[in-house]
Amino acid sequence: MSHSPTASISNSSETASKKRKSNAALPMSASNTMEGPAHQQQAQSHIPKRGARACTSCRKGKNRCEGEAPCRRCQASGIPCIFEKPEKKNVQAMSGASIERLARLEGQYLVMQSQMIGMQSSLDRILSAVQPQGSGGLSMPPPPGMYPPHMEGHRDGTGLPPQHRNGFEQGPSDRGRFPPLPGFAPPAHKYASYGIVPGTSPSSDDESEDTLPRVSLNAPIEALQGLANAAAEAAAAPSAETPRVKKRKRAEPVPRNAFPHVVEKGLVIDSEARELFNIFFAGCHLFIPLFDPSYDTYESLMERSPWTFDAILAVAGKIRSGNGPLSPTFYKCLEEAQGIARSSLFGPVVRKEAIQGMLLLAAWTANGWLPSGHAMRMALDLGLHRALEKLVDDSGKQRSEEEERNLVVSARIWLCLYWFDHQMSLGTGRPIVLRDENTIRHCRVLLNHPMASPTDVRLISLVELIAHKTQIYDFLAPLNGQVNANALALIRRANEALDEWWSGCDELHRRTMDQDSLLRKVLAGELHYTKLWLVCVALRGVAWDKMTFEQRELAFQAKAAASDCLSIFLNSQEYRAALRYAVHDNLVTAAFSGLFLLKMANLFENELDLAAIMAQVEQLAQLLSDVAAERYALTLRVMLANVRRKRGGITPAQTLPPPSLAENVPTATFHDPTMPPPFSMEELGYIGPNDRGFISPSAIPLWLQEQSLTDLSLPVNGWDGIFLQIAGKNGWTSDFVPMPDAW
Repeated sequence: MSHSPTASISNSSETASKKRKSNAALPMSASNTMEGPAHQQQAQSHIPKRGARACTSCRKGKNRCEGEAPCRRCQASGIPCIFEKPEKKNVQAMSGASIERLARLEGQYLVMQSQMIGMQSSLDRILSAVQPQGSGGLSMPPPPGMYPPHMEGHRDGTGLPPQHRNGFEQGPSDRGRFPPLPGFAPPAHKYASYGIVPGTSPSSDDESEDTLPRVSLNAPIEALQGLANAAAEAAAAPSAETPRVKKRKRAEPVPRNAFPHVVEKGLVIDSEARELFNIFFAGCHLFIPLFDPSYDTYESLMERSPWTFDAILAVAGKIRSGNGPLSPTFYKCLEEAQGIARSSLFGPVVRKEAIQGMLLLAAWTANGWLPSGHAMRMALDLGLHRALEKLVDDSGKQRSEEEERNLVVSARIWLCLYWFDHQMSLGTGRPIVLRDENTIRHCRVLLNHPMASPTDVRLISLVELIAHKTQIYDFLAPLNGQVNANALALIRRANEALDEWWSGCDELHRRTMDQDSLLRKVLAGELHYTKLWLVCVALRGVAWDKMTFEQRELAFQAKAAASDCLSIFLNSQEYRAALRYAVHDNLVTAAFSGLFLLKMANLFENELDLAAIMAQVEQLAQLLSDVAAERYALTLRVMLANVRRKRGGITPAQTLPPPSLAENVPTATFHDPTMPPPFSMEELGYIGPNDRGFISPSAIPLWLQEQSLTDLSLPVNGWDGIFLQIAGKNGWTSDFVPMPDAW
């Protein structure tokens, strides 16, 4: 029977250990008795192996040693005989916990290694950007093997071959499909693109004391940008050694404006720019209460923000053109403003006025959802959502006049942006992105502030109204038309809350305005439209021709609100004159009220005067045509034509068409038997040179078609499911080259 060597060694060790223990347990006399001549003979015959148990002197000379101190060689030589203590070998296996800890450390090491590689790549790109501006020699080449073999020849700081730089593959086949951004490349700053510089203000000025500074939460690329700038400054500094003193970190100076405005570039003369600037502040700023006319003057905005200045001139150029062809000045200003806006997409900004420019571009365009979202994130990046909280801070800290002005302007921008973004979400059926109402909790502090603007009272009213609408929508939207006792109670309480809101806000307006002032009329129109909107959301999906008694009562409440809203538009001379400056939201208020009344008159023909309502709606359609709001006017005319077809015998009003109307909407030259017949220009109420045109039924939203005349609820997609899309001379994008859908 064979045994393994390991087992033999183990058994021998155990036996020897037992013998040593037994010997140690015996008395000294017994131990000495056992060490007899045989034991001494065994010790003398044992010759230790070299290096196994030798003193340091014998080990250095590579001689045999007796293994006991002192050895004979050391005695003969007269040197100390020193034996080193042998190291104990760890023959025990590692425990499970140690293995687990070792694996965890290895994983952390791999993560750190990948992060270091990414940081190295980012530093290469940043230093390559700094290098042409006097900091040459700071760039560190990436270590070999960092990039794949097919990219080793293109290690120019970007980590990409030339055809893949700037984020797009610039092949010959793509140049015709994706247009470049002409004239708006990032400027040659040490800070990179327009306003792209990390915020470095002290935390006491930027954040509350109990929160982390925003700088520490920014993307790692901002920290790397700061390292690159610090390296460049250190290289340019004198080499004399001076004692290093820690100082409080100061805010980086705001860099100069990256782009010149249209007057500086010579695209618009100064006199025309002043005319357009005055047009904007004659009425546009009342609908978007974003400015203080005493502070935001022509010279001030021109110097502080060319982006906002160009956007103001573009909006005013559109207003000045009216129903006529748009002027070259409008196109120049719009191209400049949109070009600067595109250059701000991939980095933070340093000027709050940039948010004003983006919000203006969003407010006076047919599709403001995307630009308003970009403006919202710009404001969050600059920390404007904390402005109101800092403004009401009574900790005793003294602020300079400039700091106080900065907080007031920041709070005004944030409130306007908060209202506009929520209004776009509710109007288009999209989810609300920002749900934090704490950022607007102290909004009324602006009303009594010495730096308050005359339009702040309207801004506060809009913000408080949108807060009510958001709460109402959150409860009613999931009901899908199920009007139960809880829904009826909520609608009743909502109407009471809206009346209370209007009473309080109208009192604020009354302090500085008379009964017939424009802002008080606008406030009353928003009250009636909100009551109409409330019912249309509550009864979404209801078969209106088979309504219960409670639903019918709600419908007539909405009819009364729509009538009041329409009367304000038609009977107020101030509102009629100001509609040329209005934004999309105000035009929707007027047009939807007319559409709802037409459907109600068609559905309840015995209770309502159809002819009188149609006459009012025709008057409203003509008013909207006069102020270049043909998209909304044409929507009303299509609904009027549908009602005439169903009822018959009512002659449409004879009006002149706006220029090139037949070219603005999709037309049809043949009739599909499965579709209703197309609408002619004459049937829509137009006569003149274009009376032979036809509008294709496929271009008309389902909510406007004849089979949907009994549907009074608001579509799920809101405005987009109601109003016609017109691409013509009076549109924002009709005369530009079509851009990709991603834009």
